[in-house]
Amino acid sequence: MTSLLPAPDTGSDICCAPITKDAMSEENAILLAGKFKAIGDPTRLRLLSLIAAHEGGEACVCDLNEPVALSQPTVSHHLKVLVDAGLLTRSKRGTWSFYALVPGALDSLAAVLDTPAS
Repeated sequence: MTSLLPAPDTGSDICCAPITKDAMSEENAILLAGKFKAIGDPTRLRLLSLIAAHEGGEACVCDLNEPVALSQPTVSHHLKVLVDAGLLTRSKRGTWSFYALVPGALDSLAAVLDTPAS
């Protein structure tokens, strides 16, 4: 049985224009900084990549320990940070948790950094 756990409201519905177009509100800056902070760790970037490249675009935490050479509690901590930042979803299947990228989450971060051609 699969049960989806609710993702916290992390402002993932923020629609931000590129940072070079308009001044960003303080609230959006705080939310966006949290997302960039989450991916500012090399292990978390690697986990995002491993999950995206995994068959079906999702991976069990048990599949991620060995590739990053970290213990299960440490990997789970990093995954929780990515879920809390609105970059991953988590679904529970029995005793295992499976993770997948939130559709469009990375694209929206990239779009914020997009600078118009001069």
